[in-house]
Amino acid sequence: MTMRTFNTWSGLKDDDRGACAAIGNFDGVHIGHKAVIDITRKHAAESNAPLGIVTFEPHPREVFAPTAPPFRLMNAEARANRLSKLGIERLYQLPFNAELAGLSAEEFVQQVLVDGLGLSTLVVGQDFKFGKGRGGDAETLMSLGKKAGITVIIADLVQAENGAVSSTAIRELLADGHPAQAAQMLGHLHRIDGEVFDGEKRGRELGYPTANMSIKGLHPPKFGVYAVKVDVLTGQHKGSYGGAASVGVRPMFGENQANLETFIFDFSGDLYGEHLSIAFVEYLRPEEKFSSLEALVKQIDSDCEQAREILAKI
Repeated sequence: MTMRTFNTWSGLKDDDRGACAAIGNFDGVHIGHKAVIDITRKHAAESNAPLGIVTFEPHPREVFAPTAPPFRLMNAEARANRLSKLGIERLYQLPFNAELAGLSAEEFVQQVLVDGLGLSTLVVGQDFKFGKGRGGDAETLMSLGKKAGITVIIADLVQAENGAVSSTAIRELLADGHPAQAAQMLGHLHRIDGEVFDGEKRGRELGYPTANMSIKGLHPPKFGVYAVKVDVLTGQHKGSYGGAASVGVRPMFGENQANLETFIFDFSGDLYGEHLSIAFVEYLRPEEKFSSLEALVKQIDSDCEQAREILAKI
């Protein structure tokens, strides 16, 4: 079943209300989130209700701390793509603005969850906070839900081999250049999804044309070169490929906005305006400034050879 996305909690048709839903930010959609979704899935099946997610866009932290460094693991597009793969039927992507932020815990439950979404069952992680000033927690939600006729289930936090699973821990692993360890907590490879924009075509001049994508608003992985898997999501070249990608500011060419540049192996075609999903497999090396373009091209040759060898093993 195709996932349907709603960017409001009001004016929904009866068929789009009454879901059994999990609530949270779901940044990264990691294995802890999946555990919450699996509990929700079980209850949705038992009650013959649609399987839903209630989340927020933009992320509340972007509203409350707009000048803080970028922190998101996923943009809205990547999160929606991942949730769709997990079989979510209703994605309620609520606009987080002054109106929503100003609702008390009681008002949020009544106006949004009951009157707006008409939820039957709600599953939440132990660390969930909500309402004006983050005044409500999971226990508050359970108490208010009981009064409002919503069954609220609190899911336990999930532990991984290298510690408690959290978006914060995953950010730290990616910042240190450990995408494989991050993937253990995520339950999937870390991905950056987005539209390909028209760059300065330096890669093409070097014999390595790249698909350029913005990382604005996202927590950047460690700057450098990676072996990656590439999914072209739209257009005539839809499909899966291997590649080598560089995240950073391109120090060979002056001061630049940080972005993601991906060379796709065995590919020829125009991807401008298309949407790609880049999965980070293994960190190869840091960014560096070379003494000449010839030295840079020689290193790119080596990077691509190494990336091909890594991808051939998975």
